[in-house]
Amino acid sequence: MKQTTRRCAVVAGAAAAAFGIAVGPASAVPSTTWTVTPTGTYTATNSGNIVLTAAIPMTCTTSGASGTMSNATGNPAQVASINAINFGTAASPCTSILGNVTTVAVTPWTIMATDYDAATGVTKGYVGNIKANVTAGACKFTVTGKASGTYTNSTGILAVNSVAGELVVASSPAPSNCGSVITTATKPTFKGNYAVKSSSGAIPKIVGSNP
Repeated sequence: MKQTTRRCAVVAGAAAAAFGIAVGPASAVPSTTWTVTPTGTYTATNSGNIVLTAAIPMTCTTSGASGTMSNATGNPAQVASINAINFGTAASPCTSILGNVTTVAVTPWTIMATDYDAATGVTKGYVGNIKANVTAGACKFTVTGKASGTYTNSTGILAVNSVAGELVVASSPAPSNCGSVITTATKPTFKGNYAVKSSSGAIPKIVGSNP
């Protein structure tokens, strides 16, 4: 019986090798040390439209953010804060089928890093601690949660690309004058690219490692 069991184990191992199946853990060790160059203040400007969708798309042609970047440890780790972010301006407001859209962010938001690909220089993570009060026409509601995204060292682009379920419409305060269009069951998404530059004008670099 023992010989039969050993034979089965050998056969199974050979089959796994033949099909390229990894026996045991194959994933890379997640980064726990994050080095940001340079640290300090930064600004970010939209590259293309920024779109918040909560049952209906709300599009901004102008958006900007500012905050600080710093080295960090842990996973996830906070590599930056968003101390101010605006959506639209008086001259170029965000728009929707309900009318012009005003979004007032309640900051600070956070930029959290979770994974780093040294081959591409791309950090995966999310924008966290999001809270924003949105007015679209007469409809008013509050969005909270997080939004997945990536940061690419070669371009300095923070690409926000949330998936349904990461952001929610808050129940307190409850949506008002929104009818059945936007309710607490609505699952908003936040998508758009931001070009990031340090106070010196350089493109910041984020590198994750596991010493």
